[in-house]
Amino acid sequence: MSAQSYSQGRQDKSLLAMTIGAAFDLTVARFAEREALVVRHQALRYSWAQLAEVVDRHARALLALGLQAGDRLGIWAPNCAEWCITQFASAKIGAILVNINPAYRSSELEYALKQSGCKWLICASAFKTSDYLGMLNGLLPELAQYLPGELRSEKLPELRGVVSLAAEPPAGFLPWAELSAIAAAVTAQALRERQDSLQFDQPINIQYTSGTTGFPKGATLSHYNILNNGYMVGESLGLTEHDRLVIPVPLYHCFGMVMGNLGCLTHGSTMIYPGDAFDPLATLAAVAEEKATALYGVPTMFIAELDHPQRSAFDLSSLRTGIMAGATCPVEVMRRVINDMHMKEVQIAYGMTETSPVSLQTSADDELEVRVTTVGRTQPQLQSKVVDEAGNLVAHGQIGELCTRGYSVMIGYWGNPQATAEAIDQDGWMHTGDLAVMNEQGYVCIVGRSKDMIIRGGENIYPRELEEFFFTHPAVADVQVIGIPDQKYGEEVVAWIKFHPGHSASEEELRSWCKERIAHFKTPHYFKFVEAFPMTVTGKIQKFRMREISIEELSEAAAQRLSSNHR
Repeated sequence: MSAQSYSQGRQDKSLLAMTIGAAFDLTVARFAEREALVVRHQALRYSWAQLAEVVDRHARALLALGLQAGDRLGIWAPNCAEWCITQFASAKIGAILVNINPAYRSSELEYALKQSGCKWLICASAFKTSDYLGMLNGLLPELAQYLPGELRSEKLPELRGVVSLAAEPPAGFLPWAELSAIAAAVTAQALRERQDSLQFDQPINIQYTSGTTGFPKGATLSHYNILNNGYMVGESLGLTEHDRLVIPVPLYHCFGMVMGNLGCLTHGSTMIYPGDAFDPLATLAAVAEEKATALYGVPTMFIAELDHPQRSAFDLSSLRTGIMAGATCPVEVMRRVINDMHMKEVQIAYGMTETSPVSLQTSADDELEVRVTTVGRTQPQLQSKVVDEAGNLVAHGQIGELCTRGYSVMIGYWGNPQATAEAIDQDGWMHTGDLAVMNEQGYVCIVGRSKDMIIRGGENIYPRELEEFFFTHPAVADVQVIGIPDQKYGEEVVAWIKFHPGHSASEEELRSWCKERIAHFKTPHYFKFVEAFPMTVTGKIQKFRMREISIEELSEAAAQRLSSNHR
């Protein structure tokens, strides 16, 4: 292997040259009577044959609503059976599914619908503190004046109607329950003709990435992108029709709909939704009662499951594998997942929405030390490299920006060629913005986001390194490290720390502990003790929000000191 940081994934696994609809039909034909989908909070179960019947019926209903191949169909809902049905039904007719974050408020919803040009929207009635129907009525007060399908709105000129998952929605909304009757207007032959006319490299999904500044960008993904990524993730896990996967991560995100749903689809495995949103108790119950063999989650989810006071009441011995991803995976948490949750073959996956999402993954036969200290090697049929600021390959062991190339790279950002050109270079490399190190065997360590690196007095400090260090403290359950502006040093280090139940430590104790173990410039100047971190609905930590809060609190503290000094 070259001494430079470049690697190519295995080439012995062929990519699937087919649409999602075609792959769905193949799985149904092979595993018709096996269980396909379990939605515990809705008390719903489907075999693959039953799921196929309801998916085809709703695909015909979407055709009856006038959706053409390439039209955009929004979905704004938490995890539910209707989400899964819509994902597969829209794929069968070539409508581009626009995943809308369940936590969005009115202005964010309006932006996503308008920017993508959604023709129809499927929405839940409410989720947590969000009144979806109320927000839509506020955004579209004219909705009640039009029959479903005939909406005309100045704010959203391309939107024609809204399908509501509510049992009795307000006037102007089309109830989900009526789609079955509408489907009768379209024949099975018409659906087959539409499905057969589709090409696998056509766009089928738009996912809005939550940028820390500016408006979200709509990563546009094809059948080929996401079907193959789900397939390759499942291959790495060794999924078969006998596996049962618990999916507590949001479906609107790649982790749920690609690694979860499409990973199961391509292997005939069972999809299990424990609830409409993550709940550690519901997840533990789903694993135990459904005899699950695999479990997905981000580190914060696994921490919540491990620390739940009722965990020992659940038999988790059926588990063998799963994926921890979506954020940096602390070593100590990984070890506890392997030992306490029986997930001996658990893997780390790394990626981003723009790469469908996974580009690097550990494997079940990797040594434990490799699985807990790296994000694995390049996935099959993909390439990875680590480059310096000039775009040149760095040597093994040196830090640079990680780039990915291959089948998984998105088509582009919807309606935003400038942002696309900034992210994907002329040679087809997706620039991740993540700082990484590649070793001689091709294993990659992520050391942080390029924008998250802290430069204190000329010293580079990588938050990931410090977070891993704090995880070795017996009282620390979770930790996030950020940098904030400082007049003297340029930046100072702030550690937000969450303790294990019944444990604590003072700032003085933590500083003393650091002093004996790490360089002085890495020791956090500020500590903040918290019960939770600001995060997205997918469980990703919002470090930009942590910075804002820390700066605001420290400014207030400084102002109070100044005020008291002048009394």
